[in-house]
Amino acid sequence: MNTWEKLGGRAGPGRSARVPRRPPRTRLETAGSALLAAMVAAQLATGVRQDDVRLVSLVVALLAAAALAYAAAVHAPLRALAAFAAASATGYAAEWIGTRYAIPFGEYRYTGVLWPHPGGVPLVVALAWGGMGLAAQAVARRIVPEGRWARACVGALALTAWDLFLDPQMLRLGLWEWVDTGPYRGVPWSNFAGWFLVSLLVMALIDRIVGDPSPGSTGLVMVYTAMAVMETVGFAVVFHPADPLVATAGGIAMGTFVLLAWRHRWPK
Repeated sequence: MNTWEKLGGRAGPGRSARVPRRPPRTRLETAGSALLAAMVAAQLATGVRQDDVRLVSLVVALLAAAALAYAAAVHAPLRALAAFAAASATGYAAEWIGTRYAIPFGEYRYTGVLWPHPGGVPLVVALAWGGMGLAAQAVARRIVPEGRWARACVGALALTAWDLFLDPQMLRLGLWEWVDTGPYRGVPWSNFAGWFLVSLLVMALIDRIVGDPSPGSTGLVMVYTAMAVMETVGFAVVFHPADPLVATAGGIAMGTFVLLAWRHRWPK
């Protein structure tokens, strides 16, 4: 067999050798890694320019894009897109209801800084639900390979753990405010109960739409891990003033799921 035949083509007039192409999964994973690296860079920039809310939107957009690329690499792209859309829509709906009826998070409101905000809810918030929803669900798949409802509960807890960082950071930036304040840096406990309930629905929807037994994407676990590490370091030493309470609480909560996910098994 000659060289051209090995490449899947034949030399001759009007013909060119076929160049092996990278499989779609590899290309998607490469795209996800590039977007994740860009997200990390943007997150680092927020430590220098903490008052620039445009960086917050950029971080979330890159997070969502990286998560979607990684999910598409593991699952069928259309299924991944449908799961992302369902998670984003569920998060948006919960926020829309929450800002009007104080259910299920408690009474709060957005300040209008984040834009666009149709219906009073910033679209970037919906993207955050979608992107981190996919990441938390992948973490749960690693920790609990079998048992749909157990996996949904673990994923919901993993996603709620992120809000131990998210709410204090967004309150600092003046992106939303609580009418009924609480003991955790002004955040009421009802917020975390509401986050768990909405996250449980998000996890169930993603699991149902994806519908395959594949283990959680390593790329998506990396997204969750990167966010856990950056937020912990940010609150511990980068943000001014530093907040050891949030760094410790969020770091332990998200860090626990990170360690369990990378161990690939449920502790007995």
